[in-house]
This record gives sequence, C-alpha cells and structure tokens, in this order.
Amino acid sequence: MKIAIIGAMREEIEPLLEKFDKYNLVEYGGNKYYEVRYGNLEIIIVYSKIGKVFATFTATILLEKFRCEMILFSGVAGALNSKLKIGDFVIASKVCQHDVDITKFGHDYGYIPESSVYIESDKQIRCVAKSVAEKLDVSISEGIIATGDQFVGDDEMKYFIKNNFCADALDMESGAVAVVCKNLDIPFFILRIISDTANKDADINFQEFINEITKKSAAFMFELIKELIKKQKLNI
Repeated sequence: MKIAIIGAMREEIEPLLEKFDKYNLVEYGGNKYYEVRYGNLEIIIVYSKIGKVFATFTATILLEKFRCEMILFSGVAGALNSKLKIGDFVIASKVCQHDVDITKFGHDYGYIPESSVYIESDKQIRCVAKSVAEKLDVSISEGIIATGDQFVGDDEMKYFIKNNFCADALDMESGAVAVVCKNLDIPFFILRIISDTANKDADINFQEFINEITKKSAAFMFELIKELIKKQKLNI
C-alpha cells in the first residue's frame, strides 16, 4: 500500500522525516517529494506550500503521478471553538471552504454548484486515529474544519466562519485536499493541532508555538502509520 502525508509548510514535515533512517528525494513540478518505506508501507512525504491552490496541486500529483491510495494531512490550525486551546489535537469529521461566496445567487456560503458545502473524511482512519490518541494518552477532538486562503486574525472574521459553518477550527489547505480526494474516490484524514485562536494575537501565538506543535504532530502521525500497518495486515 502507498500512502501520502502532507504538511503545508516545511516545518510541518521535517520532524516526521527525522523519524526515518533514509529517504529518496524526487523533485517534480517545483516541489520535493520524499519517498520512504516503513514496514509494508510506501510513504510519500511532502509539504505543499500554503493555500488551497498549492494543496490542490500537490494532492493531485500524489494521486496521479505517485499513485498514492490514501492521503493524511498533518499541520496546524486556528481555533474557532472556545473549548480548544493551543496545543490541542483536532481531527476533521468534515471540511468546508469558508471563502467561497456565491450567496448573490441564493446559495449558502461555501456552496459550489454540482458539489457540496461539506466533505466528510474517512471514518475508518478517524477510528484508528482515536485509538492512537488513547494509546498516547492524548486528548483529541473531532469537528468541522473550515478552509480559506487567508490567515484569520480578527474576531469579526473568526465569528463569521464559526457561525456560518459551525466550524471548530480553520486552516488554509484541508478543504482543497478533500475536494481532490472525494472526486478521485481516495480516503483522506486531517489532523490539526491548534497553534492560535484566530484573534488579534494569532500571529504571535503561531510563531511562538509552531516548532513545539509540529513535533507533537509528527509523533502522532508516526504512531498512526504503525497502526495503519497493523490494520492492513488484518485487512481492516
């Protein structure tokens, strides 16, 4: 089986790469793809660059060129749910695009014709992730993650997104990856760790906690890989 692990930024994949003894580097389409093996899994690790366009491009390359059969996305997010604090783990039950607006035509925010506002992530991978969280004694939440091409750092936008999408967290890539996976019938999973609370101090919080948070994310993803290998052997 071949899976892909994406981060948006270099900082989000470097701690994960350090967990493998060696890798093969493939440069393609202006990006670097790291091929590793672990157990019976072939894994492609890549950072897409920030935003929906690069995330879409990278996810498509992973599926069409590298023939990956599953995509895992790991990275940071801003909190919308007041119960979420910096360092908390969130997995996406479903994702949406908060910056899509054709409401002038009578549609809801986030709606795209011949598509849907929300896309659900893979239930089985989410189940495995929850067992990993229990094993690591990590508290993990499950909720809606909203995606848009902007770093949100003000209360007005924060509450607009929260209220219109019932979202718990926001990022800049997950919704785009979900669209690619849904249309190509590929299972996907989104793990985010809260780096800020999407308010006026968001940029300060983000810079302060990014390195610590990405190490936690890498440790979780590495354990998730181990569990996926076990499940594959059991044909689950």
